[in-house]
Amino acid sequence: MSRKEVEKRVKKLKEVIDHHRYLYHVEDRQEMSDEALDSLKHELYELEQAHPDLLTADSPTQRVGGKPLDKFEKIRHRRRMLSMEDVFDRDELNRWKTRIEKVADHPVKKFFAMVKIDGLAVSLMYKDGVLQTAATRGDGRVGENVTQNIKTISSIPLKLRKPLPGLVEIRGEIFMEKNDFAKLNKKRKKAGEPLFANPRNVSAGSLRQLDPAITASRPLKFRAWHLDQNGVKSQSEAIKKLKQLGFATVPGEIIKNLDAAEMYFKHMAAGREKLLYWIDGLVLRVDDFEAYEELGVVGKTPRGLVAWKFPPEEATTRLLEVNWFSGRTGKLTPVATVEPVFIAGTTVQRASLHNIDEINRLGIRIGDTVIITKAGDIIPKITQVLVDLRNGDEQVIKEPKEGRPIETQREKIVYAARAFGIDGLGGRSVERFIEEGLISTAADLFTLQESAVADLEGFGDLSAKKLVSEIQSKKSITLPLFLRALSIPSVGGETALVLARAYPSIDRIMLATADDLVELKDVGEIVAKSIIDFFAEGSSQQLIQTYLDAGVEIVAPKSTGTKLHQKTFVLTGTLQKLTREEAKERIQDEGGTVSGTVSKKTDYVIVGENPGSKAQKAADLGVKVLSESDFLTMIRS
Repeated sequence: MSRKEVEKRVKKLKEVIDHHRYLYHVEDRQEMSDEALDSLKHELYELEQAHPDLLTADSPTQRVGGKPLDKFEKIRHRRRMLSMEDVFDRDELNRWKTRIEKVADHPVKKFFAMVKIDGLAVSLMYKDGVLQTAATRGDGRVGENVTQNIKTISSIPLKLRKPLPGLVEIRGEIFMEKNDFAKLNKKRKKAGEPLFANPRNVSAGSLRQLDPAITASRPLKFRAWHLDQNGVKSQSEAIKKLKQLGFATVPGEIIKNLDAAEMYFKHMAAGREKLLYWIDGLVLRVDDFEAYEELGVVGKTPRGLVAWKFPPEEATTRLLEVNWFSGRTGKLTPVATVEPVFIAGTTVQRASLHNIDEINRLGIRIGDTVIITKAGDIIPKITQVLVDLRNGDEQVIKEPKEGRPIETQREKIVYAARAFGIDGLGGRSVERFIEEGLISTAADLFTLQESAVADLEGFGDLSAKKLVSEIQSKKSITLPLFLRALSIPSVGGETALVLARAYPSIDRIMLATADDLVELKDVGEIVAKSIIDFFAEGSSQQLIQTYLDAGVEIVAPKSTGTKLHQKTFVLTGTLQKLTREEAKERIQDEGGTVSGTVSKKTDYVIVGENPGSKAQKAADLGVKVLSESDFLTMIRS
């Protein structure tokens, strides 16, 4: 982006983030998920890091929360409740460690890793061992007095098991367990009351009730993660002492290096569904208190602490284009191409829009900033348009008019799969992949992941693994077959062979002129123009590049010594995995020839279902008969 575009994007991001943070923190309502808001904030943070002069004191990245609600008495925190820097992968974590090591007065010998519970942070003040006040985070300096409500939560001791003299501050997370949340919504549904959207919202709302009786009726829990030093010298010691004082604590352990942190992160990510409560990542902090304090604070964020977030199930990105595909029934399916974004462990570039009604409902336009999510962590879907980020250049999406020529993408992909020798992929599966947004071109087949396929109805782990393994094993393809896979209009098997023999690489073919092409056998002006027009299209060039990026290797055809060199074949009956034309092209690609009649010179007769008299003639003449399966085994060996 140009400097002007960056400034404009930063300004828009600030306005939208501030608006949604106000709704959440002040009005107790939410119109955007936390993950989507985090995604926008992360984008703003990255832009500010790249352009430090655009970082201002009023930026949302420099804030901890909204201003306290006027409903409650305000309490000033003894020490600011700071925010955390978010990282989303190992590279960002490495950069964080490099930064702190540059400013550390002492070597960072170990870290303490804690699960990050998705809840509401509170500060508890104890005087001589007795609970005095409780406050929400608020704006980091001033919070809301929720002491009476906190006292209704049984997991928070009113008196410490081992009283400490003077004032002691303990911080932790208010949350609701999964089963309790489900039971609460079940009860509300039975009573005809609106259901709660998520446990974090209901936890925050319950804590902010003026009537403590309402808070007491909600199954809230508390786990501690912070203790004033009080003689302890590290976070790991603080966690042990918190348990002695009578608190349930956030699970964690000592980590000696980032490799161990990554192992712990992956272990927690794999097992989080089995936990009683929701977690959204891992908190990694310098364990030693002295080293932690010496690292200091940057803005609102302590240097010695970082939140390694799980891959988000929602994020923001931009809609680049919409392609329309025709399935087996002729139904048009729009598939969105978006700027690559990392969601739930994978990089998403395409998403389903279902139909024109869904496009109209969303009010989506080309160029819009959108929220994209994965339904069940698998199928990408656009769920919301952030209209406040529009700049006026967005374009309305129109459904193709009736009668407009629309190529059947399903057939093109199946045809390409056959060219690559991917025989285990059927038309119905291809159509399903298109409709679910997993693929939009044949090249996308090579980016399919087992997990994405396995979670589709009709598939399972074994079938998904078998299909993806087969696809990955077919990345090497001869130039004639690759030309067929591209579905160039007017270019069949014979023409593809002629092109491949005349030009040894796809690059050479793309550079050929019309005059060059018409000199070739069987290539006239119409075919030459079709070839030139095809390779001039940006989409064609992108298709080829996608193949290459996926690791597809285009090899030159063998002129002699192929598997079927000087062998003559005859086809009869209906084949199941190949069309008659595809079988013919396979034979020719391997150096064989195809005849329409059986004679003593025939080497093989390939017999499908309901064969004609050619099968009997082959038996009479002693010509070897092959089933379709035998033939496929022959050319694969």
